[in-house]
Amino acid sequence: MTILAAPAQPRRRHELAAFLRGRRARVTPEDVGMPPGFRRRTPGLRREEVAQLSGVGVTWYTWLEQGRPINASAQVLDAVARVLRLDRPEREHLYHLAEVPLAPDHAAEDVDVVSPEIQGILDALVPHPAVVYNSRYDVLATNSTYRLLFPAPDTTPADTRNVLWTLFTMEDHSCPLVDKGRELPLMVAQMRGAYGRHVGEPAWESFVRGLAAASPEFARLWRSGDVVPPGSHVKTFRHDAVGELRMTSVSLSINGMPECRIVAYTPNDEESGRAIETLRAEGVDTWT
Repeated sequence: MTILAAPAQPRRRHELAAFLRGRRARVTPEDVGMPPGFRRRTPGLRREEVAQLSGVGVTWYTWLEQGRPINASAQVLDAVARVLRLDRPEREHLYHLAEVPLAPDHAAEDVDVVSPEIQGILDALVPHPAVVYNSRYDVLATNSTYRLLFPAPDTTPADTRNVLWTLFTMEDHSCPLVDKGRELPLMVAQMRGAYGRHVGEPAWESFVRGLAAASPEFARLWRSGDVVPPGSHVKTFRHDAVGELRMTSVSLSINGMPECRIVAYTPNDEESGRAIETLRAEGVDTWT
């Protein structure tokens, strides 16, 4: 048991304590195969029962539930989550409140699958380009206009289509970004903001190492440590068939996919709008 020298983020610890108490109250002894017993003054399991079933000390669990500044390992949080019968979103919430990186085996479960409803939204946005990215810029779904405007991403070593990997490893003359020096640092800084929730996860660490080895420019930007949230702004793209297009990008969150977003692009002027229409009339989908 380790006691930190000073509490870090007291509000987070307060939320952790309230979350654990609330989830303990909803689990009955019968839920975990224990006899109900007598004289229970409060609903749910007792602290000592959670500790016993989780294989941790009663004092340690009590301090955790009181929000004291103690360290918790992924293995212990897993055990507590099983006893409290937490579902996947609740388990992830527990990890975040305890400031513990999500365990690698959980990360392997974190498959981003786009539902038909979300694909329908992308398709309904045509003629505007639209895409679903996760926080690492893997391309999870697109509509037909997006596939005409942007080159198909190269696969990463994990065989996942990823925009950052493509932009940093393609030849400058093939890059669809006119102001590459402005846009790429922003994208890296956005990914860096998400990375804090995934430190130590094999998929993320392998991606960062691989792209840093493939692109000295990415490695330099990654070392800067800059962090920014996703936001709306005007980007200028070039396309061999229609020239330059000035597009406003807007990010929209997706319920049930907390680290994914729809990014939609709308023409910023009439000329760009006409270029999109021309591209749709004459273009060929290169993603197949």
